[in-house]
Amino acid sequence: MYRLEEETPDDWWEVEALYDLCFAPGRTALSSYRLRDGVPPVAPLCLTLRDDTGTLAAAIRYWPVQVAGRPVLLLGPVAVHPTRQGEGLGGLLIHESLAEARRLGWERVMLVGDAPYYSRFGFRKLTGVTMPPPTNPDRVLGFELRPGAWAGVTGVVEKAA
Repeated sequence: MYRLEEETPDDWWEVEALYDLCFAPGRTALSSYRLRDGVPPVAPLCLTLRDDTGTLAAAIRYWPVQVAGRPVLLLGPVAVHPTRQGEGLGGLLIHESLAEARRLGWERVMLVGDAPYYSRFGFRKLTGVTMPPPTNPDRVLGFELRPGAWAGVTGVVEKAA
């Protein structure tokens, strides 16, 4: 049994430690981190999963960005503790957070990630949307929380205003 909760300020460093464990060194040098620098995350969408003992099993965060002046959610990072991988926890976090984002009125989501993994959640390669370098354009993926939300939205991904 897991408890799904909104991340609190007290969770911050524990979540960061999970990300350090799950991702390669230097993760904070990636372009997506430059878009997050100095920008608060979208708190209602930053979620944790803890087991019955209170141990952090998985976490997800979202950040506001913009493309062509339009608001976009930047999903990531999402991580599952290596001892809990294969239990569907990452998928649970993605599904629950996307449903909450839709409920909160967000229209579009993007991420930089592995298309074969994220396509099962409905993410597709974004054409005409450019992440700051160095980012492989094939890994820039989008999801519509409202049908047609990405139509005509092109340009460089920028920090939220």
